Amino acid sequence: MFLLILILAVALSIYLFLQHPKFGRQPTGERRAKIQQSPNYKNGAFQNISFTPDLAEGATMYSVMKEFFFSEKKRNKPVDVIPAVKTDLHALDPLSNVLVWFGHSSYFMQVDGKKMLVDPVLSGAASPLSFTTRSFSGSDIYTPSDFPEIDYLFISHDHWDHLDYKTVLAFKPKIKKIICSLGTGEHLERWGFSAGNIIEKDWNEEVILDDGFKVTTAPGRHFSGRGFKRNQALWTAFALQTPTLKLFIGGDSGYDSHFAEIGERLGPFDLAILENGQYNKSWKYIHMMPDEVLKAAKELRATRLFPVHSAKFALSLHEWDAPLKTITELNESIGMPLITPRIGELVNLKDKNHIFSKWWENVN
Repeated sequence: MFLLILILAVALSIYLFLQHPKFGRQPTGERRAKIQQSPNYKNGAFQNISFTPDLAEGATMYSVMKEFFFSEKKRNKPVDVIPAVKTDLHALDPLSNVLVWFGHSSYFMQVDGKKMLVDPVLSGAASPLSFTTRSFSGSDIYTPSDFPEIDYLFISHDHWDHLDYKTVLAFKPKIKKIICSLGTGEHLERWGFSAGNIIEKDWNEEVILDDGFKVTTAPGRHFSGRGFKRNQALWTAFALQTPTLKLFIGGDSGYDSHFAEIGERLGPFDLAILENGQYNKSWKYIHMMPDEVLKAAKELRATRLFPVHSAKFALSLHEWDAPLKTITELNESIGMPLITPRIGELVNLKDKNHIFSKWWENVN
């Protein structure tokens, strides 16, 4: 009887925990009907273009869990404080075209007079449990109060390291428009965002944002979900055309033929922002390895590459600085101009001669 009561108590606790608003909400009503009509939604879930197993050949959930929890995680997290600078975002020249990175996949851009924010996670954690998946020391020096009003907030998908409940809620008074993938709007509406401010699209759909500003959604190779049920919201990348620049905002993705197709159809790009980090051979189909990131940038016909998805959270087993170290070494024989700023460092998007330091080499 005691054991039964204990099991029921644990089950009830988990159920109540999952009712917290931070888990968002499964699509309902008209949104659900629209999702079911999507050519990318089959058998009750969104699908990738190519067959995409959760784990690579030879890997099992047991082997992954064993490696993740019981292997020696060498330099999985930095010992030192991550070096960062505090750029005053309120004092930016309104005519400047700049980018500021906040670690992982969060960054601010001011382009042709519009202020944009991508996948902001500034709460100190990338998990529903705030004491887990903590950000590296020094990587969280910005808070929502440090930001001006945001014209466009881009959300690539609903994973915790890209869509943070606490952060997005704090930004609510500053957000004018949200551009996200089909299904993600359900979370945002549950959190009090107006449906009229949410632009929610399937892959390969075009939206005129303002005069001279156009965004086209593009496919990725990944998955989604904030709870037990996966792929009820889509994952996406964005091809953003401004009056003077063309930018590829790439959410999480494994490598596939879609990069070449996007490059041919929507390129070339002045800058490709691609995920490079938290990879592993066991899940190589949903996160690119560094050599594939360089290949994808070339196929996108990008003039410059900004590799992100590193230097803030330990979501894999590689050394914390391996993504930046590896891609810069591989790039020595390729010569793709790389943007590798410190967190908070001001990047001039029009200055192609900016030389970035290998700041990670001085951090243990």
